[in-house]
Amino acid sequence: MKNTRLLFALIFMCFAFSESNAQEFPKMDASPLDLSLARPDRNTPPLARVIYSRPSKKGRVIFGDLVPYGKVWRTGANEATELTIYTPMLFGKTKLAAGSYTLYTIPNEDTWTIIINGDTNVWGSYSYKNEKDVARLTVPVRDAAAPTETLSMVFRPENDGTTLMIGWDSTYVEIPFKKI
Repeated sequence: MKNTRLLFALIFMCFAFSESNAQEFPKMDASPLDLSLARPDRNTPPLARVIYSRPSKKGRVIFGDLVPYGKVWRTGANEATELTIYTPMLFGKTKLAAGSYTLYTIPNEDTWTIIINGDTNVWGSYSYKNEKDVARLTVPVRDAAAPTETLSMVFRPENDGTTLMIGWDSTYVEIPFKKI
């Protein structure tokens, strides 16, 4: 009886080990998901968060080609970029309530139109509806000090709020959010 239990235990362990080795994970997404938090310092609650997918340049011409000028862009890859505001903020002249939004942009050569939209959990910009826009703001395009291979977003703390910086290739934009 003791030998039988030992035999069953060994057989069970062999199957369990072979099953765990057989697990395969899918390949990493070509445009992995990332997030950035707007936090004045480590000990304070965040003001905002952005979740987005990070496409890579891979030798391509980005703005005006891969991302056409004058068209609504999901501001990343895959799902549209999600913006969460944790405390009411001023975006241009519009008061944004705390909550989740979609962040779209319309890149142009010299300016970008930044769009805060009420639809959430959407893929790309294919289902974009301008009647769901909560606010729009036009910001200037800036030249980056050095090219950025992957789309990057980071919040810069400000005394009166935060600025979302979006950079890719040799350009970036700054999007101000002010505390109310």
